[in-house]
Amino acid sequence: MSNQLMNLLYSWQKQKDEMQWVLATIFETAGSSYRKSGAMMLINSMGQYKGLLSGGCLEADIMRRARQCWDSGKNRIIQYDMREEDDLSWTLGLGCGGMVKILLQPIVAQHGYLGLPELMMKLEAQQRCGYVQQLNEDIPSNYLVPVEEAERSLAEGEKAGQFEKDGSVFLLHCLKPPPFVAVFGGGLDAKPLVSMAIELGWRVKLIDPRPANAREAYFRGAELFKKEILSLESEPWLHNLDAAIVMSHNIELDAQALTVLKEQKLKYLGVLGPEHRTARVLKLAGLSAADLPVRLANPMGLRLGGDLPESIALSVLAEVHAVLENQNAESISGLFSAVHQKVKVAKFS
Repeated sequence: MSNQLMNLLYSWQKQKDEMQWVLATIFETAGSSYRKSGAMMLINSMGQYKGLLSGGCLEADIMRRARQCWDSGKNRIIQYDMREEDDLSWTLGLGCGGMVKILLQPIVAQHGYLGLPELMMKLEAQQRCGYVQQLNEDIPSNYLVPVEEAERSLAEGEKAGQFEKDGSVFLLHCLKPPPFVAVFGGGLDAKPLVSMAIELGWRVKLIDPRPANAREAYFRGAELFKKEILSLESEPWLHNLDAAIVMSHNIELDAQALTVLKEQKLKYLGVLGPEHRTARVLKLAGLSAADLPVRLANPMGLRLGGDLPESIALSVLAEVHAVLENQNAESISGLFSAVHQKVKVAKFS
């Protein structure tokens, strides 16, 4: 099960009245921390938790403290601080060296389930929204706000932040649905790509009209579309796609895919194969690269090495992930640049 918020809510919704639940949210951090402000976890009275707020070292203690919310019916604020040697975090082995503050809230019908059903409906409809939590140890008070209001209140690129109103402090989230990706082509090489995307918590639509392809047994968790590709133009979900990966290994089917995608507001569009093959696909579709909604990724992926389907899937999804998160896909530590430089020196020395 992915740690994507949508998947956490699915788990909760199925059993929301069968047991007691607590929503745990990081609302403040200092120094290094595994998760940042706005990260959420769901805890139930069966001793289970969905999601992570640390690398796994704090969750058992957070669950223990959450029981007090069920007893009192009120919020609770807890803190773990690895900067202080006498703090509980040292005993628990929190390895980040920083501090996290966490809000625990009982999820009960009396308080509208903290607005989670409405939040879930928004995310299911592929809509972004703002979510507000009051930071106190009183009765929970959570509600939704328009995404435009949330974006105006947060700094650019910020996903969560605090604000004050009428003497109270609140945490505001700008939440978005999981990435929605269409994969055109249900051959065996699409299997690891779809599997990895689902493990990431992404919504995946697999499209292939060929009877021998896109078998349910190979693509569990994906939504299958087995009709003719050109009939997609009447499908409302097509307009909600974030990314599309074209990999049918059939020039005509790939051309049809680009035809239905040319008007969509995609953030990523990639075609498997070398540039000369894609040129044939574009010609058959009667399109040029300039007709497409975004710059075409072709060949797809990052230069990770490896030519097996699993390596290609990792390479492609890493590129899609970076584009959707507006990141540059560079090595965080700079290790790649250092290793690459050593290789160049060795070649020419």
